[in-house]
Amino acid sequence: MSAIRLDHGINAGSGLPVIGVFATGDPRIDQESRIRAGNIVQMAANQIAGKVITPGKTQVPVVYADVLVDGEQQADMVATQFKKAGVNIIVCVPDTWAFPQLTVMSMLAHFPRDTPFNFTTGNSGPRPGVVFTHATGGALAQSGRLVHINVGNWADTGLEPVMTEETRDALIDWCYAAVTFQGLKGKRVMVFGHDSMGMETALPHVAATRNQFGLEITRLDMKLPADLLARKAYDKDELKRLRRWLEEGAAGIELPEATDSENFDKSLALYLIVRDLMKELNAVGGGFMSQLEWGSDARGIPMPVADVMESLFNSTFDHNGPKEVIPYATEADVQALLTQLFMTWLSGGNPPLFMDFRKVWEPSEIEELAKNNGIKLAGNATWEQKGFVDGVNSGSASFDWAATPGTSPEETLGKISFPKAVDYFSYLGNSVHFISPAGIQGIAARLAYSSLSGMFSMVWDEAETVLPPQGLAEAVCNTANPTWPHTFVMPKYATMTEYKHYAPANHFHMTWGLKRARMQYWMDMANVLSVTPWAARPEFEEGADRPLPLLYLINGGETQAKIWRKN
Repeated sequence: MSAIRLDHGINAGSGLPVIGVFATGDPRIDQESRIRAGNIVQMAANQIAGKVITPGKTQVPVVYADVLVDGEQQADMVATQFKKAGVNIIVCVPDTWAFPQLTVMSMLAHFPRDTPFNFTTGNSGPRPGVVFTHATGGALAQSGRLVHINVGNWADTGLEPVMTEETRDALIDWCYAAVTFQGLKGKRVMVFGHDSMGMETALPHVAATRNQFGLEITRLDMKLPADLLARKAYDKDELKRLRRWLEEGAAGIELPEATDSENFDKSLALYLIVRDLMKELNAVGGGFMSQLEWGSDARGIPMPVADVMESLFNSTFDHNGPKEVIPYATEADVQALLTQLFMTWLSGGNPPLFMDFRKVWEPSEIEELAKNNGIKLAGNATWEQKGFVDGVNSGSASFDWAATPGTSPEETLGKISFPKAVDYFSYLGNSVHFISPAGIQGIAARLAYSSLSGMFSMVWDEAETVLPPQGLAEAVCNTANPTWPHTFVMPKYATMTEYKHYAPANHFHMTWGLKRARMQYWMDMANVLSVTPWAARPEFEEGADRPLPLLYLINGGETQAKIWRKN
């Protein structure tokens, strides 16, 4: 027998995660109950199919087994089918009683221990799959295995029941978390430079990132993009198209001198150069070290700022039309990059926002600033009573955040200007400037790492953008940097005192349309500590939070259980 050589041209699969749906059964049940159970499997698979997408808007494959797993033989059979199909995310939709060890536990023995596994079941009385779910969930929890249970609803009787929207939505949220967890394994990000400005919170924790998330960090020297710029290693015609697109569509580009125009072209060329390098390495995200060596160390030769490049990567469009968001971090802030990467995948590709955690505006400070600028406030707006954070940074601000979700690229671009950079970068290049509109909701968060525990944490809260009257908004911008993008962020539960004292770094990040249950499911799978030290936040809010896994409840709580899992 000879080994088989793989053909270089063979289609080895999409590389996407694959969701497999199956159901257990009891060999003693009647044929009608078996038909019903089989129909539920197909129904559940169809409820997921087409609903879970990657940031590239590719639908995640969903397969299902039409064999009910009654015992070990069927468990082996379905496991083999799933493995051949590339399944690495498993959903069980039991409608009847079954025998835990003979069915699910035998089947899961074929898969890695961290394979995401979900029970979604109706709350049925006649043939109680929910009883089996609790029996098996308990057995798996006491063996130390993470399982998520979604006890929902579908009709107790009838051959073709359909799960409720609430049941479906909870399952889809879980699937997004599982796809993020499995889909990023083996992927890589590409980061230029070292820990920018000596920011220890931005360090690439290579081994820890590889071990916990399965992600690789490709680190490249800043000399490479500098050399490629000097060699003009980019498509000259495409550069002209990119420049013309911005000139025709943007609110304005400030280029007072001929050298400013040349430097703006270099900034745009940098986008084309780095984009092609990332494609070459199949990178799903990136980072760029602007300070100090690249753009503001006078001992060297300053290079044009990377602001436009970083913003374009984080946007859903560029001069070529709609595109995939490629999360990108200014200052080579790898913890920022990972935060944005996970949240972009969890949201199905929504654009991330990179911000300085700049000034926290307390209500009294807002009132004083308004008074000093002759602006009368009504005093009844939530942001007046609670306060907000001025999220501002020279780079990485996605163009999309200049408008509300769903706004056309043309209208969005028309709200963005490119003033000449000031302060540290005044001699070479242009900033990106806009003020985000009010009413954008999502999650604001920041990943952190601790060498003490060897674990990652996510500090997060739901948040919403707010927008004071124009004069006050401009006054706030002028207290920081008026040429940079500004997004005024108001957390849902954190007070301003809590928010400004518990920030894990100088940068934070927001993704719109991201539900908290998805974030929680993913933190469970990735074993990331959830940090929400806000006194006003309830421990559990039905319909918004995911139910705590039993594994946590029997092991001292979520944090303690995650520490046990790490060790």
